[in-house]
Amino acid sequence: MKDTQKTIMLTGASRGIGHATVKRFSEAGWRVITCSRHAVPGGCPWDAGRQDHLEINLESPEEITRAAEKLLAKLDGAPLHALVNNAGMSPKGGNAERLNSLNTSLDVWQEVFQVNVFAPVMLAKALIDPLQRGPGTVVNITSIAGSRVHEFAGTAYAASKAALSALTREMASDFGKLGVRVNAIAPGEILTEILSPGTAEIMLPAIPLGRLGTSEEVAETIFFLCDKSAAYINGAELHVNGGQHV
Repeated sequence: MKDTQKTIMLTGASRGIGHATVKRFSEAGWRVITCSRHAVPGGCPWDAGRQDHLEINLESPEEITRAAEKLLAKLDGAPLHALVNNAGMSPKGGNAERLNSLNTSLDVWQEVFQVNVFAPVMLAKALIDPLQRGPGTVVNITSIAGSRVHEFAGTAYAASKAALSALTREMASDFGKLGVRVNAIAPGEILTEILSPGTAEIMLPAIPLGRLGTSEEVAETIFFLCDKSAAYINGAELHVNGGQHV
């Protein structure tokens, strides 16, 4: 089994889209290595969750370097078939208000870009050797907020997701020459515990399908991009938003 089992590493695995993605890949027989700033949740639903989990604060470049070294040790020369950069931060103001371009401090800008843009490319670069052996693929999780002003997502978050979209194209060109595909998924309004209050009432009129998405639907799209069915898809950004982007 270990000779044929595929391996995925996923950041931001403790809840929402990350949690659903881990379940989807685990059910398909993949070895799942998770990464988040928290310990493995008590109701861990996948095999080997505790021994294949890395606690890492993506705000720290030094921790990213250490985590990559630990992952390489866990792989022990085996290939990495998928890296999913799902972790992200979207800070709010003191009263949970949206932070715009006038009231976002420089330190918040730096934290957001470190987690949402720099961490994904740092991890992908550090893991390029096992990704080439896969051959593997990288999936970056962007957002509909990266292409339009959003009622809830702050300016730094939106700008970072737009940057991650551009970075995905650049990585697809650079990594593609090494046999590693790089794509992105841009979710819209997904029903998770971190959804801002009032999202459904305000956003539903703009969604042609008339409903919020689910974490499982996003996870299924991630799985598709990591599967052989998507073997010739590189540099794409798939919109998972019920038509909200049109």
